[in-house]
Amino acid sequence: MTAAYPNLLKPLDLGFTELKNRVLMGSMHTGLEDRFWNIHKLARYFAERAEGGVGLMVTGGFSPNLVGQLAPLASTMNNRATALLHRHVTGAVHEAGGKICLQLLHAGRYGYQPLIVSASATKAPISPFKARALSTRGVDRQIDDFVSAAKLAQFAGYDGIEVMGSEGYFINQFLCERTNKRTDRWGGSYENRMRLPVEIVRRIREAVGPEFIIIYRLSMLDLVEGGQTWDQIVTLGKAIEQAGATIINTGIGWHEARVPTIVTSVPRGGFADVTAKFYGEVSIPLCTTNRINTPDKAEEILAAGKADMVSMARPLLADSEFVRKAEQSRADEINTCIACNQACLDHVFQAKRASCLVNPRACHETELVLTVAPVVKKVAVVGAGPAGLAAATTAARRGHQVTLFEADDRIGGQFNYAKRIPGKEEFHETLRYYRNQIDRLGIELKLGTRVDADALASAGFDEVVVATGVKPRTPGIDGIDHPKVLGYLDVLKENKPVGETVAVIGAGGIGFDVSEFLTHDFGKQPEGQQVDLGHWQQEWGVAGDYEGPGGLAERQPMTSPRKIYLMQRKTSKVGGGLGKTSGWVHRNSLKHRQVEMLAGCRYDRIDDDGLHITVTSRDGKQQESRVLAVDHVIICAGQESFRELHDQLTERGVNSHLIGGADVAEELDAKRAIRQGTEVAAQL
Repeated sequence: MTAAYPNLLKPLDLGFTELKNRVLMGSMHTGLEDRFWNIHKLARYFAERAEGGVGLMVTGGFSPNLVGQLAPLASTMNNRATALLHRHVTGAVHEAGGKICLQLLHAGRYGYQPLIVSASATKAPISPFKARALSTRGVDRQIDDFVSAAKLAQFAGYDGIEVMGSEGYFINQFLCERTNKRTDRWGGSYENRMRLPVEIVRRIREAVGPEFIIIYRLSMLDLVEGGQTWDQIVTLGKAIEQAGATIINTGIGWHEARVPTIVTSVPRGGFADVTAKFYGEVSIPLCTTNRINTPDKAEEILAAGKADMVSMARPLLADSEFVRKAEQSRADEINTCIACNQACLDHVFQAKRASCLVNPRACHETELVLTVAPVVKKVAVVGAGPAGLAAATTAARRGHQVTLFEADDRIGGQFNYAKRIPGKEEFHETLRYYRNQIDRLGIELKLGTRVDADALASAGFDEVVVATGVKPRTPGIDGIDHPKVLGYLDVLKENKPVGETVAVIGAGGIGFDVSEFLTHDFGKQPEGQQVDLGHWQQEWGVAGDYEGPGGLAERQPMTSPRKIYLMQRKTSKVGGGLGKTSGWVHRNSLKHRQVEMLAGCRYDRIDDDGLHITVTSRDGKQQESRVLAVDHVIICAGQESFRELHDQLTERGVNSHLIGGADVAEELDAKRAIRQGTEVAAQL
């Protein structure tokens, strides 16, 4: 049972208790923490992961007091009534055979509310509010509140707590000269700056006794100017061990860092070497984190002696049975996290409940219940893109007899083009998962089959799900038929040659993807190959030895084989509609490759001279006419739905359901498509 992953599945003895494996489900806020009426939903969410075999889980962040809240009325652990409610969570987890810790997270200047406090009066770029500097007595009160919250967590039945000391939150703000300008005993020298976390851990240990897990999230790489040096981090880690911590968990980066830390373009296990560098400095277990999304990568890290545990948060959103499948040699059935952030972190930062693009049941376990169908139906799904794949596999999982039709010679739809984009190699994993599910669930797959309404009507299907997807929209530009013009499918599907100077019309997700694709020499790197870690560190300016302040280095220039213009009609920021937590990475990557981004563009005509445009300033007061002497113009100007089949079925009285891009031709919205496919199939 454990032969494939002996290190990952090996128990970990903490002295007073034992973890059944080396998997820590890392903290991630879901939104269910913030309202007491969601406590049963939160309990079911964690219970499913405990049933799936996770060794130890950590909740989303709970503030020890009101001034430390992430937002008004956000999750807080500061009274016995709240602690009593949490017994629903701890009881459900323990009944499922799991262990769980409550994370104590004081937001400091990262709070999105007017009461925020910090080491000094500073304002974070991610909050509209300026933090108030704490008095010396005020700092003592914060420590008191941490201790009180830990005791309440113990009263609530938690197996331990995690003290959030990284990611730029309150404790991290005291540690760094960047945000700590104090001259009292809590500021100045590093010895003074590190006093806060050491005192918090020491006093919590005194309050909760020896048989209670204390995880400390140590910022091993701040990735901001004015951050800690490596020697300082080691000094703090040793002091945290002496103060009574049970486990040290790795923290990477601040939320305001210029280096991406968790998006899909970050190499798998890209920060495990940071933990490895720290390994041996303390005698308590070390946990590594960030972009570990397969049991193979986790096993590789542990086998190399880089850490004692691996932390995975989003991978356990994507598949609650991740550990169980690894135990049972079913790793190929794991629904792999693709690190897109679209339904998890983007939702949280928009004050919405988190979920998962590839698993819409995540955080909706009590609502999106996939029960066995009371009556087995004969179901046709037309289209094997993300929406159709979700519908077909969900329907089959419920016991229906499913036939999946696809006009192409492979499943995947638009995912087949997305997976070709550098930094989006993880999309291969989603298609691997669905191919496996089609075989395992006995779905009849008919590739290369363009089925029509008459054939479906005569075949006697009880239900037809139409997921025929989208087609590129052709804008009405003078000269749109010129030989210089290519569509995005000409580039990503047909591999048509592209010249050295290119204009990309449309700066949505597809326009950015095509631009990223064209800034690389796409003929030389094998499709699906993960980016080299050293190359990635050079591109983003991460010091290979992690030694200097914040672990930063000078970014190395990236040369593009093409000159690219990326344009949009709107006068707003180019790419402003991209994901909140990943859009800045895409914009920064293209800017670093000298892509020229133009907003407020009117496309006048395309001719032998190139693309003629008129650019309007953001305030609308100035206009400039330009001729871009380009070799090719690539159209990424949106999509239109393929929905004719649905209309024809409706005319024939066939019960059909329209989903995905065939329903709404938005910007290749896989999140909505997979959710819609799952929800429709859950009701069949």
